[in-house]
Parts: sequence; C-alpha cells; structure tokens
Amino acid sequence: MDAFEKLEVWRRSARLSVEIYRSLQGCRDFGFKDQLSRASLSIPSNIAEGYERGSRREYVRFLNIAKGSCAELRTQLYIGMEAGLLDKRVAADQVQETGEISRMLQGLINKLQSD
Repeated sequence: MDAFEKLEVWRRSARLSVEIYRSLQGCRDFGFKDQLSRASLSIPSNIAEGYERGSRREYVRFLNIAKGSCAELRTQLYIGMEAGLLDKRVAADQVQETGEISRMLQGLINKLQSD
C-alpha cells in the first residue's frame, strides 16, 4: 500500500461521512447531529492515523478504534430512525454501509495480524 487514500475501506468510510453530514443539514437536534458527525468522521480519520503511525501494531489498534466508531455510528443511526430524526430509507442504507465497512475493517485487521 502506498497511501491510506488508496484503501477502499478508507474511501467508503470518507464517502459515508460526507453523506452523514449532508443528511443532517436539516437536523435541529444539535447534540444528536454533533454525535453522529463525530462518529462518522472518526472512522476514516482513525484509518488514516493508524496507517501513518508506521507500525503494524499501532495500525491494528487504530483500525480497531475505527471499527468501534463504526458500531457507534450504526447504533446512532438506528436510534435516529426510531426517534424520527432521520429519513428511514437513507439511514437504512447508511446502516448497511456501516456493516460493510465494519467487515472490511475486520478483514484488514485479520490480514495484518496474520502476516
């Protein structure tokens, strides 16, 4: 790998973060909006930070943090749908994407730990 920007999991998580920000533009619950925004931003940020740390152990640690943020985001999306704060169709697609990103992160973690 030459740079974290080439990782599909980074690209997808960054794209999801942008989608989250856009979908929250009309949300007036600023606490919820802030929490969701932070969780979504944490995923690609931790992938990038871990990659740039220069050690496999640190990289895996930050990938695990990104995976945790992905679960946090998925939880918040479920709650936002049930509370009527999010469009159910849009949020359901975002929930599905968090699941796929989480699986991709786990695959990368497994690969790094087995090499």
